[in-house]
Amino acid sequence: MSKQRWGSRLGVILAVAGSAVGLGNFLRFPGVAANNGGGAFMIPYFISFFLLGLPLMWIEWTIGRFGGGFGHSTAPGVFDTMWQKNRFVKYFGVMGIFGPVVIFSYYIYVESWLLGYSVFALIGRYADCTDLESMRAFLTGYQSLAGTEHFPAGTAYLFFIITFAINIIVLSFGISRGIERCCKWGLPLLLVIAIILVIRVLTLGTPDPARPENNVLKGLGFLWNPQWAALKKPEVWLAAAGQIFFTLSVGFGVILTYASYLRRNDDVALSGLTAAATNEMAEVVLGGSLVIPAAFAFFGAAGIQSIADQNIFDLGFLTMPLILGQMAYGQIFGFLWFFLLFIAGVTSSISLAQPAIAFMEDEFNLTRREAAVLFAVVTFLLCQPVIFFLGNGVLGEMDFWGTTVCLVVFATIEVILFGWVFGIDRAWTELHAGSDIRIPRIYRFIIKYITPLMLLTILATWIFNDWKKQLLLEGVEEANRPYILITRVGLLGLFVFLLLMVRIVWRRRPEATCPETDQ
Repeated sequence: MSKQRWGSRLGVILAVAGSAVGLGNFLRFPGVAANNGGGAFMIPYFISFFLLGLPLMWIEWTIGRFGGGFGHSTAPGVFDTMWQKNRFVKYFGVMGIFGPVVIFSYYIYVESWLLGYSVFALIGRYADCTDLESMRAFLTGYQSLAGTEHFPAGTAYLFFIITFAINIIVLSFGISRGIERCCKWGLPLLLVIAIILVIRVLTLGTPDPARPENNVLKGLGFLWNPQWAALKKPEVWLAAAGQIFFTLSVGFGVILTYASYLRRNDDVALSGLTAAATNEMAEVVLGGSLVIPAAFAFFGAAGIQSIADQNIFDLGFLTMPLILGQMAYGQIFGFLWFFLLFIAGVTSSISLAQPAIAFMEDEFNLTRREAAVLFAVVTFLLCQPVIFFLGNGVLGEMDFWGTTVCLVVFATIEVILFGWVFGIDRAWTELHAGSDIRIPRIYRFIIKYITPLMLLTILATWIFNDWKKQLLLEGVEEANRPYILITRVGLLGLFVFLLLMVRIVWRRRPEATCPETDQ
C-alpha cells in the first residue's frame, strides 16, 4: 500500500496549525489567563513557549519525518526506529495513540455543543437568558444536567451525531483530500471570523457609563500589563506550561503523525516555526483580544476572575453570548462566535483521530475507509459514558489521564529520546535536513538540557502535590466514585489492549530497513 502524502507545503502547515488552533485558543486560554491574574500569566506563558513549546514542536516534526522514512506514522514505530537496540521503547509510544483516542472521545462531545449553540444563536434560542444564572441554566439544560423548558429530549445527542459524522467523513477521505482540504478551507475562514469579532469587541468602548473603569482598553491592560511578583508563584508557571502544551498540540503524538507524511528532505524547521507562530497569533492576538477585553468591559477584573474560578469554559459559554447578545445584530455575532469555535474544534479533533487511524493503516494494512470505520465504531462507544454520565465526573477523569498524565509523560520521553538517545548532534543534523532556515544554536542547549529539565520539574511537582489526592479520589463525591473507578478500569483496559496490539504487530514484522532516500 503506497504511503499517503500531503498535497502541498502550505497544506501541512495549515493542518498542523489547525490541530493546534482549537478550543484551547479561544475558550481555555482566556479562562486560564483570567484565573491566573491576566498579566501575571503572560510572562511565564511566553517563557514556556520559547523553552518548552517551540522545542517540542521542532522535535515532533523532526522525529515524525524521520520515522515516516521507515514507513511508521505513529509513536510506537517512530520510537522503535530511534532506539532500535531497546525492545521496550515502542511500548512507551502507545501513549501517542492512547492519549489522542481518549481526548477525542470527550472533545468531540464538547465540540458538538458549539454546533448546537451556533444554531441556537441564529434562531435566538437563548435570547431570553439575560444574566449568568439563566445562561448557566440554559447550558446545563442542554447538557441534560438539569431540568429545563428549553430543550426536548435528545437535542444534545442529535448535535453530537452530526458532529461525529462530520469528523468521520473528513477522516475517511485521507490526508490530502480530507484533512488537508478541511484545514485549507477551515483555518482561513476561522481567522477571518476571529478578525471580524475582534474588531467588533475593540469598538465596544465603555458599555456602562456608570462604571467608566470597565472598558476594553483596561481589559487589554488586564491581560498585558506585567506583574513581576507572579514569577514567584509555582502554580502560575505550571498553568502557563500546561496551556502551551494544550494550545500547540505538542505531547499528544499528533504532530509526529502529521510530519510522518513528509518526504525526507521536506523542511521541518521553518514549517514547525510557521505552524507554531500561526497558532500563537490565533491565541494571543485574536483569542486574547476577544473574550478578556469584552468580559472586562461588562464585568470588570473581579467579575472575570470570579467567573473563570467556577469553570474555565464559562467565559466562552456564558459571558460571550450575554455580551454579544446586547450588541446590534447580536444573533449574527453570537453565531459567528460559536461557529468560529466549532471550526476550531473540527480541525483539532480530526488531528486527534489520525494517530489511531494511521496505526491501523500502517501495521494492519487496512484501507483508509476501513480504518476510519473501525475508529468510528470504537470511539463512538467510548463517547457514550461521557455523554450519559457527564455530571458524574467521567469527562474530567478522561481529561486527567488523556491530557494531564499522558501529555507530560509522553513529551518527556520524546525529548529524552531526541536529545540523549538519538543524540543531539544527530538530532540537530536531522532537524536541519532540507531546512530553509538555521535555528539558533542556543536551542541545542535548550533541547538537550532546559526542555527536559522543565518537563521533569512539572512531572515531579504534580507527583509531589497532586498524585495522591487524585488517585485516592479526595474531594470526589461518594455518589460519583463508582463512575470514576469504572472509567479508570475502562481506560486501563484500552491501554493494555493497545500494548497487546503493538506486541502482536512487532512479533510478526520484519526488521526495520533504512529510511527512504528517493523521496
